[in-house]
Amino acid sequence: MAELRTEEEQVQAIKEWWKRNGSSLLIGIGAALAIVFGWQAWQNHQDQQRAEAASQFATLLNAFANEADETSGQTVAYVAKTLREDYTDSAYAVYGNLILARQQLIEESDAEAAIDSLQWALEKAGEHKALALVVRNRLARAQFSADRYDDALATIEGAGTLESEDAFAAIFSELRGDILLTQGDEKGARDAYLAARELSQQGRSGILELKLSDLGVGEEA
Repeated sequence: MAELRTEEEQVQAIKEWWKRNGSSLLIGIGAALAIVFGWQAWQNHQDQQRAEAASQFATLLNAFANEADETSGQTVAYVAKTLREDYTDSAYAVYGNLILARQQLIEESDAEAAIDSLQWALEKAGEHKALALVVRNRLARAQFSADRYDDALATIEGAGTLESEDAFAAIFSELRGDILLTQGDEKGARDAYLAARELSQQGRSGILELKLSDLGVGEEA
């Protein structure tokens, strides 16, 4: 009988505990399940978004490569806009607008449109340093092409101090020299070209040496 009372007391204790804590426990379980299933749904949505963005980008690449199609330029512009608006945070949107900018600058001779595409891409490149440097280089060149020299120099300076082992250090220095020379600053251009020569990882560039030669700087300098 003592054992029976003990069991009854245990059951009664469980019932009382459940009355006090059952609702809270159910709410906690429900919240945990909601978090788990919500996270899974979000992950699935992200995967779907990436897949759709990749598909759109593939369409853009195919159109850009198909020079025989007279409507390819329109397709590139449309898909780049779609990536920009519907997949804003995707790297594919940045790459798509890089390609659009190339089309705008080289094939359409619309430097201002290219600048707009590249400025957007640079903003979205964020903390991806290598990608941001690629975009920054193209933006500075587009600004240079549009005679926006001060803007181009500011874009280059925005890269900050690059280490000597960074491939873009020499590229930016040579581009700075081109801009300064166009502005009539021969001394500044010469210094920038010499810095580019020193920073180059590929050895001496024939084109860069010609630029220095035109400024009266020999290979021994």
